[in-house]
Amino acid sequence: MCGLAGFIAPTLPAAEAPGVITSMLTHIRHRGPDEAGYYLDDGVTMGAVRLSIVGLATGAQPMADPTERYWICFNGELYNHIELREELRRLGRPFRTDSDTEVVLQAWIQWGEACLPRFNGAFALAIRDALSGDLVLARDRYGKRPLFHADHGDAFLFASEMKAFRAFPGFGFAFDPRELASVYALWTPLPDRTPFRGIRQLPVGGVLTVRGDGRRSLRTYEELRVDAPAFTGSAAEAAAHVRETLRTSVELRLRSDVEVGVYLSGGLDSSIVTKLATDLSPHQVRTFSVQFEEASFDESDSQRVVADHLGTRHSAISVTGADIAENFESAVYHAEVPAFRTAFVPMYLLSRHVRDAGIKTVLSGEGADEAFLGYSLFRETLLRASWDDLDEDERQRRIAGLHPELSHFGPAHRKHLTGLFRQFATESLPGLFSHELRYQNGRFAVRLLKDREEPFAALIAMVRADPGYAGLSPVQKAQWLEYKTLLAGYLLSTQGERMSLAHSVENRCPFLDPAVVRAAASVNLRFDDGFEEKAILKKAFHGELPESSLTRPKQPYRAPGAAVFKKQRPEYLDLLLSDAELRKLDCVDPVFAGKLVNKIMTTPDEQISTKEDQAFVYLLSTAVLHQQFVLNRERHMGTPSDAGLTLRTTVDHRRARLSAGGMR
Repeated sequence: MCGLAGFIAPTLPAAEAPGVITSMLTHIRHRGPDEAGYYLDDGVTMGAVRLSIVGLATGAQPMADPTERYWICFNGELYNHIELREELRRLGRPFRTDSDTEVVLQAWIQWGEACLPRFNGAFALAIRDALSGDLVLARDRYGKRPLFHADHGDAFLFASEMKAFRAFPGFGFAFDPRELASVYALWTPLPDRTPFRGIRQLPVGGVLTVRGDGRRSLRTYEELRVDAPAFTGSAAEAAAHVRETLRTSVELRLRSDVEVGVYLSGGLDSSIVTKLATDLSPHQVRTFSVQFEEASFDESDSQRVVADHLGTRHSAISVTGADIAENFESAVYHAEVPAFRTAFVPMYLLSRHVRDAGIKTVLSGEGADEAFLGYSLFRETLLRASWDDLDEDERQRRIAGLHPELSHFGPAHRKHLTGLFRQFATESLPGLFSHELRYQNGRFAVRLLKDREEPFAALIAMVRADPGYAGLSPVQKAQWLEYKTLLAGYLLSTQGERMSLAHSVENRCPFLDPAVVRAAASVNLRFDDGFEEKAILKKAFHGELPESSLTRPKQPYRAPGAAVFKKQRPEYLDLLLSDAELRKLDCVDPVFAGKLVNKIMTTPDEQISTKEDQAFVYLLSTAVLHQQFVLNRERHMGTPSDAGLTLRTTVDHRRARLSAGGMR
């Protein structure tokens, strides 16, 4: 795992380029503290910081092919690098290292852009062709690794994290009001957007080519597929197929030259990953968990049951409200986007604990709910889509089973819920039927902003532009939206990758293997009606996990919200309590924001609604980001690592260009 950064800047004085790229890499050194390097050519500079996982001694970056025509900076892991290396060797490609980075480079030289769909991994990459002058940026198909880019004058900048842009001369951050509204409404940026003006991210499965003459082209090398040919065997055969596909996925992700741990939440998904890891690992598996002092959020009993059953070496941290308040600024600094809940902060603390335990790589259960229809969102969609075809008794039975873990879905609220589902049984936002209930909370948060234009317009345009979207079923559309928005934009990033890499820990997601996603699509709703949570997964691992792991209702991972800040009163809360500070947020409506803050601070916690709680956390995280990025105030940046940057590889081709005849 690594981080990368670079720029194309024809007018930047040559003497400044080494200092600028070194500073950019210093801003993201938490992603790769083991070593760093950079490559300079005429007007083009790129570099990488490295967290050594595979090819510890031979994987230094930037890396070149033997002719030094092609140069690569690679952020990620290629899980099928062994198989691809053998195939490339048979085709005559030369190898000098045992690093997966070299496999990526040789695959690019052999197949060009056609190599990207062959990759089973989590990655973002930059490849420079010194002969043509082209620079290529690409990102994995599910968005596990980030890659941002921006124009600044005549310069083109790119990096694994936006904070690296601070190092480029004259660059400044400013919120984009419309993008901020979209984030508030959707809980996440759209796939190619950020909340900052002029900064975009490479979309999932995207490849951007910047030609030597400045022309650019952005393409998608692999479209997201949530449909697949139906599995033709029996239910038992389907369960066996799913189990074997997952086993292979975990086996691939255990490939490493360092020990691999597992995040164990206590739920079904992480328990399955832990079970398979214990079957396949040559040593006792180490598992790591978050526990909460507040019982309504805590899953420690389930975590201990699974760890004891599977015989893992288990370690957990206990997170208090004070811990969340104390570390909120630091976690926001790494997230780089406003957040609607605090659940990412405990993950920030957990990755620090994992790093301190000497582990660089962990497996986790992200992607299981999206692939195997685990969210209540999918059951809600099924219910609303069939509402007019059901009798009243069946409607009530299905409502009762949607959220058994939530008190506000209990019998006392059944009449209200019935009216709510009846109201949303017909689509009003074109193409977004499955998510309309959720988006109502987002509409409330958008009221915090001065710009209140339709926040869903860009998403509606995005689904209209996808050629296969209209033909999907309501549940498949819900899956597509989850993959494209909340999974990549929040769960894999704000709550996942950014929190792990903040402390130099790489996360790997077995449920986001392309073969697993295809297997899930082939069996979903073939052997059940969709109202039993992940029925096929439970069948696949029946008898191998504790019975409680298979029968207990899903408990979504949550953490305390606005009440934390109200109780702890951290110093940065003054950003909201001070009317003068609040008015410095140009994009925020200070009147509505002030009323919300006042209500949060003066109202008993149990009388604060979910949408109000989420809006408050959005507002606070936006205020913190404003201090960190827009105003560039160090005291609000938490405690970023101050470790020095170890430059191992520096290459300067600006004055010693290879001739075209010496390249191939």
